[in-house]
Amino acid sequence: MNMKTNQNINVGVDTGKYQLDIYIRPLDIYFTVENNDKGIKEAVKKIKKYNPNRIVIEATGRLEMPFILACAKANLPFTIANPVHIKRFAGALGQRAKTDKLDAQLIAHYSEAIQPKLSRLKPEKMQAMSDLVSRRNQLLTLQTMEKNRLQIMPKELVMTIKPVLTLFKNLITKVEDKIAKLIESCPEYQAKDMILQSMKGIGKIAAASIISNLPELGYINSKQASALIGVAPMNRDSGRYKGQRKIQGGRPQVRTVLYMAMMSAMQSNPVFKATYQRLLAAGKPKKVVIIACIRKMIVILNSMLRDGVMWEAPKVQN
Repeated sequence: MNMKTNQNINVGVDTGKYQLDIYIRPLDIYFTVENNDKGIKEAVKKIKKYNPNRIVIEATGRLEMPFILACAKANLPFTIANPVHIKRFAGALGQRAKTDKLDAQLIAHYSEAIQPKLSRLKPEKMQAMSDLVSRRNQLLTLQTMEKNRLQIMPKELVMTIKPVLTLFKNLITKVEDKIAKLIESCPEYQAKDMILQSMKGIGKIAAASIISNLPELGYINSKQASALIGVAPMNRDSGRYKGQRKIQGGRPQVRTVLYMAMMSAMQSNPVFKATYQRLLAAGKPKKVVIIACIRKMIVILNSMLRDGVMWEAPKVQN
């Protein structure tokens, strides 16, 4: 049963890997729950009692998604806020101290003072987009396997492969159509898609993959963005051993799509073409150069989404 109040109730949620710190303003209610199904269920039940006007949670990664999904199912109003905006708000208030409780209070204060727009993006759509992009990648893999078989199988068996290739082609087209319709149905997807595709080399599939599998892009710093897709070089030094810096971890699905996007960008985008040629001329291995270009691409895309600006290639001076 909801507690009726004329007050403007704002909830700030500070997300941790294992814990959610929650502050309800102006009721001065603070509590913590574990960041798991049981804890989230408890938090949603408690928050719903106060009939909040807005729940604000920072987009710090995918750690917040289970909570957001629960809010959406409970029809609670929520906003996924840009951490940069909250940090600037803290600076304006002169707040420097940091604890989990203070962070939750700050987010609730930000919610009350700024009243950021409520998110219209349903987590179910994010999952649907991710599933569609994953399915497309699976179909492409199967298609490539059949194409390879076409080259090695005897001619009398070609007739058993070509119909399968036609089937895969049709299925891939259908999945791509569904991705396009999903983007068209969501204003937030449309805005991100427009910004991402303004960069030469980023097509509709690369944009869809970023939107669905890297939702925190635009809310994080450059190092975090590179690490999330696994193109940040990691040191492998121990004692006297000095290993070559290598990429590791990250989200391989996005990395694979961006690798293909970079193949196009190096031909059509003067910025990446110049970077590629410069690093090759410096003697860097081709694969290392491509990864460096992808790292540069993701850093630029992160800035574009953060600032809400379209791609603008720097002017080349004669």
